[in-house]
Amino acid sequence: MTTSVQRVVRGLLGGVIGIALLAPLAVEPAAAQSRPNLVRDAETEALIQDYLRPIYKAAGLRATSVELYLVNNPSFNAFVAAGDKIFVNTGAIIDSKTPNELIGVLAHETGHLAGNHQIQLRQQLETAKTMAMIGSVVGMGAAIAGAASGSGDAARAGGGIAMGSNELIRRGLLAYQRSEEMAADRLALTYLDKSGQSAKGMITTFQRFADNTLFSSQGANPYLQSHPMPNERIDLIENAAKKSKFYNTKDSPELQARHDMVRAKLSAFSEDSMLVMRRYPPSDTSMPARYARAILAYRTGNSRAAIDQVGALIKSRPNFPYFYELQGQVLLESGRAKEAVAPLRKAVAAAPKSGLLRIMLGQALVEVGDPKSVDEAVKNLTIGLQTDPDMPIGHRTLARAYALRGDVAMADLATAQGEFAEGRYKEAKSRARRVQKQFKEGSPAWLRADDILSYTPPSKTN
Repeated sequence: MTTSVQRVVRGLLGGVIGIALLAPLAVEPAAAQSRPNLVRDAETEALIQDYLRPIYKAAGLRATSVELYLVNNPSFNAFVAAGDKIFVNTGAIIDSKTPNELIGVLAHETGHLAGNHQIQLRQQLETAKTMAMIGSVVGMGAAIAGAASGSGDAARAGGGIAMGSNELIRRGLLAYQRSEEMAADRLALTYLDKSGQSAKGMITTFQRFADNTLFSSQGANPYLQSHPMPNERIDLIENAAKKSKFYNTKDSPELQARHDMVRAKLSAFSEDSMLVMRRYPPSDTSMPARYARAILAYRTGNSRAAIDQVGALIKSRPNFPYFYELQGQVLLESGRAKEAVAPLRKAVAAAPKSGLLRIMLGQALVEVGDPKSVDEAVKNLTIGLQTDPDMPIGHRTLARAYALRGDVAMADLATAQGEFAEGRYKEAKSRARRVQKQFKEGSPAWLRADDILSYTPPSKTN
């Protein structure tokens, strides 16, 4: 897992809608949620994309039109944002005991995307702002008139009009959000049925949330919540789910095995070491447990034990690309780049479509530094960045590779693309202007620099 590689959030959040069952969402997203801590992992992303593919098909969405982001957060949550972006917390994956539990959540979020709920919510917010302004003006007018007439009661009434209108607007927005949540639930049930999957996992997940909120929701006013009350949602889902002929359909053993491996990986990379060992004690000899302990050894600085444990895992599953990825990562970050190349080549051979794996291989090859390795690095980095263009470390490594070749112009272009990927638009545009002077107008490199210069950053108010 490339925990050190984090993508810059460039206008990703705007009109955030999420499952957020543990606590009601504010009408506008909290500041803490506006900058999620994003991480990348090839294995996890491949699994989630496989979960999403049949859901998208049932929803009539093109998989390539929706961007997936992993959020390094222990809470069970997923949410969508304007621009067809879906965010999944690592905690949601770790806490989902079966693929079906997570798939139900993903189906719900897909319902928000397919229903354009995030766009409609933004429109509702704009309308609410307008109505609030009108209410305030009307209330202010009444208060001024009351003051001019010397009537204290009239002045107080004017203030009451303003406060009352704002409360009505707030309740209206919350009612709208509740209706959208119920709509997303119904769409999720439809997508699961169309794709031949059970909604049992969705019920299990919602029941867990209901149990967690049992005491906090007692006495809560249902009209002041952004989401329907948990029991209300469970009743709707359960009644509809039991009518499906796929209600008793279970996840395949192969999918469950992949799910368990990813849960172990994310736990080992993100959770406290004591918690990881409680989840996966030495007495547990399963593949996920061995995977978790190997990662934990690497994470806690015991690279020798990690390499030995990963080596044993590779003997058990010699065609599994992510064991080779882990072996290569441990060696690379231990200063043994030359040794890291072979396992990373095997990882890429087993998963050639993964941009992340190619970028890591490119890093190792650049560290080796001989001319043949640098040529191979440029090839892999270029292919990897075509798949994952928002990886600053990939662009920076490609810039180093071109510099080692003595190709200053291409090194500058890669640097500009890296700055752009980091959201440093001013620096990227300044460098891109210099880059264009080094290439023939209309050439591929000149056009890539022109793409940077033509880009308009999203407004902070959007």
